[in-house]
Amino acid sequence: MDPVTQGVFGAIFAQTISNKKKILVGSIVGCFAGLAPDLDIFIRSASDPLLKLEYHRQFTHSLIFIPIGALIVTFFSRLLFKKYLSWGETYFFSFIGFATHGLLDACTSYGTQLLWPFTDERISWNYISVVDLFLTIPVILAIIFAIIMKNKYITSFGIVYILVYLTFGAYQENRAQFVGKSIANLRGHESKDLTAKPSLGNLFLWKTIYEDDGFYYVDAVRLFSKSEYCQGTKIKKLYLPNDFPELDISSQQYKDIKRFDWFSQGYLGKVIDKNIITDVRYSAVPNEVDGLWGIRINLDKNNSSHVDWVVNRSNYIEKWTRFFDLLLGKNCKGFIN
Repeated sequence: MDPVTQGVFGAIFAQTISNKKKILVGSIVGCFAGLAPDLDIFIRSASDPLLKLEYHRQFTHSLIFIPIGALIVTFFSRLLFKKYLSWGETYFFSFIGFATHGLLDACTSYGTQLLWPFTDERISWNYISVVDLFLTIPVILAIIFAIIMKNKYITSFGIVYILVYLTFGAYQENRAQFVGKSIANLRGHESKDLTAKPSLGNLFLWKTIYEDDGFYYVDAVRLFSKSEYCQGTKIKKLYLPNDFPELDISSQQYKDIKRFDWFSQGYLGKVIDKNIITDVRYSAVPNEVDGLWGIRINLDKNNSSHVDWVVNRSNYIEKWTRFFDLLLGKNCKGFIN
């Protein structure tokens, strides 16, 4: 989730255990704790572009690390709030703020290692987008008014809003899954590895992906009072023996492909003629396969060299236009009830 929302969640949940006199400092400590797990973004390497993918949302986001992370935040928070909070109060605010982070990230589709070190499975419930102002702004307002008015009922309203919004996201995800299966059935396809993910900033336009006969089929789904789908496209699923037969299985690039496959939860597509492997899960326009990021294979490199990291930032104005066209229902062909 974006840093603002992470801090906001830490703050409002910390408010639930603060008294009226300490609601401000409790919110600040909770905010710090809600942000702290993302310090793992500084674990990276100039020579290994995939190292950041392995460690982001890993041990700092796991459930077992929460007490340790909360203790670290407590030490630093004491430097600022020693006059206002006891050790115990600071730790409890830090604990509840830190605990919100990994769980909130798991509500997105990026994948979070909540159960590290027992498993490296990336848990993603696909309930909300990684940025959603409809979730964040009302909670910010609830925090501000609760602090100004020293009213815990406003805090409770913010918590209820969060729970209702996430429940609605789960409901929409279930609807999107159903539509995705219906689309596959209409085409006479199997809906293997079907997944549905919300598009950026809303719970009404979703991306569905399923596999059939060596291809990933990508479509957009509009979920208002009726369920509408918007015809998408397909991309060849990566199959290493055929796509890169020259690549030595002992080479670093081969190992990097396996690492990227783990990060992408298996949703890898091959961009024809560019030697680029893309993460099919993410694109600016939900019914397109123009991935936001990927890796480039260079067969001329030696066996110890890493792949290149590729970020797709081209034609954003055109992409946003197509995105909003889909959100408004343009170029969408039919309804599935």
